[in-house]
Order: sequence, then structure tokens, then C-alpha cells
Amino acid sequence: MNTGIPIIEYAVNIAFALLALAMILTFVRLALGPTLPDRIVALDLIASQAIGMVITLAFYSGEVIYVDIAVFIALIVFIGTVAISKYLKRTYYDK
Repeated sequence: MNTGIPIIEYAVNIAFALLALAMILTFVRLALGPTLPDRIVALDLIASQAIGMVITLAFYSGEVIYVDIAVFIALIVFIGTVAISKYLKRTYYDK
């Protein structure tokens, strides 16, 4: 990144570090989650954090294609979350 503004580079590096820390903590929650819905929510949160990392990478590099990748990931995650939610509803609550 050649913007000549070092504060932007610091902010991007801090954003990457915080997103990585959040992702590590979410992986711990995924491993320790007592129920399946807790693990599903943790996976959804990991996907959201990955989207945040891709958007931060897009901001850092200046490439617009990364935004398209983030939108694609969000759509796939949304469809997967809806499908798993319907499965869990049918499995746990429709007895």
C-alpha cells in the first residue's frame, strides 16, 4: 500500500490482529460449545470474521475484486445457515 499515510497502515494491521484474535477465540468456542446450535453459531461467526478479513484485505490492497469475494462468501454462508437452521428445527423441535 503506497498511500503515504502510515496511520492507515497501522489501522489495517490492528484490524487484522483483532480479527485474528476474535477468530481464535471463536475457534475455542467452537471446540467447547456444549450444543450443536452453539457450534453452528460459532461457525457462522467465523465466516463473518473471514468476511471482515477479506474486506480489510480489499481496503489494504485497493483491489475491488476482494469485495466481490466477500459478498460471495456471505451469500454461501447465509444459505448454509438457513439450511442448517431448518434441519435443527426439524430435528430438535418437531418431535
